Amino acid sequence: MPTTAVTARRKEPQSSKVGRPPVFTGQVVISDLIEVLEEYLDPKEVKAVYKAYLFGADAHDGQRRRSGEAFISHPLSVALILADMRLDSPSISAAILHDVIEDTPTLREQLAESFGEDVALLVDGVSKIDQIEFESKEHAEAENFRKMLLAMAKDIRVILIKLADRIHNMRTLDSLRSDQRKRIAQQTFDIYAPIANRLGMYTWTQELEDLSFQHLYPKRYSAIRKEISKRRGNRKRVVDRSRLKITEELEETGINATVVGREKNIYSVYRKMQDRRGPMAEMGGIFAIRIIVSTVDECYRVLGIIHNLYKPVPGMFKDYIAISKANGYQSLHTQLFGTFGQSIEVQIRTTDMHWVAESGVASHWRYKSQGGEAPPQILANRWLVDLIETQQESGNPSEFLEHLKTDLFPDEIYVFTPKGDIKKLPKGASALDFAYAIHSDIGNHCIGAKISNEAIPLHHVLNNGDHIEVLTARSACPTPLW
Repeated sequence: MPTTAVTARRKEPQSSKVGRPPVFTGQVVISDLIEVLEEYLDPKEVKAVYKAYLFGADAHDGQRRRSGEAFISHPLSVALILADMRLDSPSISAAILHDVIEDTPTLREQLAESFGEDVALLVDGVSKIDQIEFESKEHAEAENFRKMLLAMAKDIRVILIKLADRIHNMRTLDSLRSDQRKRIAQQTFDIYAPIANRLGMYTWTQELEDLSFQHLYPKRYSAIRKEISKRRGNRKRVVDRSRLKITEELEETGINATVVGREKNIYSVYRKMQDRRGPMAEMGGIFAIRIIVSTVDECYRVLGIIHNLYKPVPGMFKDYIAISKANGYQSLHTQLFGTFGQSIEVQIRTTDMHWVAESGVASHWRYKSQGGEAPPQILANRWLVDLIETQQESGNPSEFLEHLKTDLFPDEIYVFTPKGDIKKLPKGASALDFAYAIHSDIGNHCIGAKISNEAIPLHHVLNNGDHIEVLTARSACPTPLW
């Protein structure tokens, strides 16, 4: 469901938890942030963040946003968005200070001296992204993407701060002119929402998509929201009955699970309507059930229990645990003929999978604090390195831009090597693409391919589940036709 805006939060004066009185900054106060930080940071780190706040408040003193509120309320709101994701103290401090280089006389050297090189690098990286103009010709657009990728590759926290900054700006777009709102919304839709999605940050992705959709197509947004609201009562009863039945069944089998109902975000409903070319009245899966358990073994046990309880819809089961998505997302998806014969989508995942699904690469800092590994962080870094290598190898900016857009809007298929290893490829990939995905040498020397022992041409488009064998010859080399 769409996240509630941070700017709606207000608090009465209270004593500060770091030894100073609270300072009111429009709709968000520093004590809001401190309260969240104290849940997961030690007191020394909280004081460091408070020091950054005092510096930022002084630097932005007298500045106001278009809406009329004190400017410092914006970086505070950005910091609060990141704190809800449990990011580290340098990230929170940098979020508070992310506009001081660009909008005040403050120099990077001052930040390094007062808060350390780590914070200064983050603020500088965000400032450089802010200077990128996306409304440009194709070659310039490719160069701008490259700058953003380089900033992300140096420290992934740079793009997390920028995404949080964009979320708060999108929440407060109403104070701008209509043409400005649409320009920013289109930029968000084309660039920032896909990047958030590629980093596995579905909570942020959905909010950015919904806010962009709302400003770009207000009538469509309003119509879908009204229709969802109209159908919510009846569907909620169906989902609640199914949820209670599933909960009771799991309790009887001794599985401790959290079973909750959920609602798809407005833009995903619109996209489903577009894909199926049908009215919303014919759409299923708008309201769903999510089951969260402790272990992977319990995920599959729960799947068996609910398939025994309700009939599954054929062809609607997806196992993203055995074969995770490129951004680290893992979950079991199935669709059931539920109560009263209405179909209900069900997702089953572990607690760790749920945290990764909601916060993607940002889950790294929770894993880090627990001494574990962070698959989304590793996958994100690998993705960035691959993209930068592609950019360096490509002499044509248009080619690089096309590759990037394909990567940001993935529609993946999963195919198998003769040894049973899984390869992820974009939808529409050919046998030749598969050969190069194995190794560039295999691609350079391939002469043909087989699917399930049947010969196919190299331009053959692959499908999910294909078992492919590539045929090579040492004398073969790439041809212009490729």
